Amino acid sequence: MVLRQWILPACTVVLGAALVAASFNLFLIPRQILSGGLSGISMIIGYFTGWNIAFLYLLSNLPVIIWGLLQIGRKFILLSVISVIFTSWFMHLIPESAAAQNDILAAVTGGVLIGVGTGISLRAGGSTGGFDIIGSIVTQKRDFPLGTSLFILNGLVILALGYYKNNWDLALNSMLSIYITSKVVDMIYTKHLKVTVFIVTRHKDSLVQRLMKVHRGVTVVNIEGAYTKQQQHMLMTVTTRYELIELRNMIRAADPQAFVNIVETIGIMGRFRRG
Repeated sequence: MVLRQWILPACTVVLGAALVAASFNLFLIPRQILSGGLSGISMIIGYFTGWNIAFLYLLSNLPVIIWGLLQIGRKFILLSVISVIFTSWFMHLIPESAAAQNDILAAVTGGVLIGVGTGISLRAGGSTGGFDIIGSIVTQKRDFPLGTSLFILNGLVILALGYYKNNWDLALNSMLSIYITSKVVDMIYTKHLKVTVFIVTRHKDSLVQRLMKVHRGVTVVNIEGAYTKQQQHMLMTVTTRYELIELRNMIRAADPQAFVNIVETIGIMGRFRRG
């Protein structure tokens, strides 16, 4: 249980931190391309002052982490803290060296690496800090893709950079990197996508008990098999694609013979737990 709840997620978050740090030091910082968000703000300050960007990244995340602890929960924030600390550490270990000599290639590759690192960290139950935490707070209350939320928040930082430095090539390359990051995040982290699951079973009580533990509403319908004439129950619940694997495991454990129909959900009205 401890392995599943903490060790594997923590290792995944550390891997994500390594990818983000590699993106910063090998692709973005050498070309002075921004990643957006708090890391982008740290880069701007570092470019102008010469201060250590890894330290600025760590320092800028502290107030957001405290806010996230109050709004989201302990496990998410603890994993985010691990990510921020290891990202800063990896940035000290990985030398700043341009792995790509072309700004567009650097923006694309850097954006993909950050997207993968951020996506797997979010799937593990944490984040890479910064605007990831703000975006997670936003998507808890609204059905809005997290990558899109991050793109909007980060885009404001990039526009400010282009206006301040009057260097729109740099701003546009940074926007490209952020856009790619947002798309990769949405491909990996699918928590905002909903599905409706219909379960035909003879083990209603066992399944309902398991489903209620994950805080999802369940509707129970009495049905009759047209061929067998046997009385059964159909359970209907709405969940996220991210939680679908866990739901399938629950169903298999309670009733391996259950008939399950999974349908993509376009929209939801009424009460639904989004967190």
